[in-house]
Amino acid sequence: MPRLPQVPLEKAGILGKFAYRYARKRYGAVPEPFAVAAHHPGVFRASAVHELLVEKGSRVLPHNVREIAVYRVAVRLGCSWCVDFGTMLQKHQGLDIDRLKHIDDYATSPVFTRQERLALAYADAMTSSPVTVTDEQVAELEGEFGAAGVVELTYQIAVENSRSRMYSALGIVDQGFTSGDACRVPMPTTQTHEKPA
Repeated sequence: MPRLPQVPLEKAGILGKFAYRYARKRYGAVPEPFAVAAHHPGVFRASAVHELLVEKGSRVLPHNVREIAVYRVAVRLGCSWCVDFGTMLQKHQGLDIDRLKHIDDYATSPVFTRQERLALAYADAMTSSPVTVTDEQVAELEGEFGAAGVVELTYQIAVENSRSRMYSALGIVDQGFTSGDACRVPMPTTQTHEKPA
């Protein structure tokens, strides 16, 4: 249970109600971070707009590279909500979620591509405290993804660091978007009606 109560739909205000309905339609349930952030409408609005813009703007990297790097941050920081939700997103994008159990062995595991290994190592270096990114590492990433790809990857990793730390601090834990290897939530394209909150 989160350290702050979730704001129920009837008390979420106009923006909150719209966001809850959108999230329920898209993901099958209202993500708990939404319902907790709704205590502060200004921050909630800024966060929702930011997340949509980041999603729309992130089009340079292959989605498997972007998603695996973000997932790695969640694992490193122990954000069970982010791991749960990230697994669901990867499944919905048609990515192999079975390989996620090998994430700690990414440097040697054959289930990860060279590009993914580079992104995972970068996620580790950025998530370390202090940050351990090197000039050589950025140069190698630029050679692989270009400058725009490095900026996108860096931003995505930084945003996930923020999410994971915030959700962990607020006691937001896995919500049941995944269960073992299978999603409990149906693919968004097969969703025919909204589920109750």
